[in-house]
Amino acid sequence: MKTKNNNIKTLDQFKDKHYGKIGTVERDELDAGYENFKIGAMIQEARLQKGLTQEELAEKAGTTKSYISKIENNIKEARFSTLQKIVELGLGGHLELSIKL
Repeated sequence: MKTKNNNIKTLDQFKDKHYGKIGTVERDELDAGYENFKIGAMIQEARLQKGLTQEELAEKAGTTKSYISKIENNIKEARFSTLQKIVELGLGGHLELSIKL
């Protein structure tokens, strides 16, 4: 017979406990960092699906291999205009933006 584990927490409960509630500085920084990480991971995944090297993507997007690497490795945040060039010119995709309230 299985026993119920009351120690299991959702990700939001974990973040509330260790980083504070949504709206606190530490929590907002954590969430913003995660979004930047996601962007870099999505760029890398799309680049690999297209069979492009970082250098090839950079050339198509009009930027440098170093910049692509920094975005993919969450070292540098991408400006929206540059992100748009990477997605549209470099990857041949379409960047969509949404605002959730």
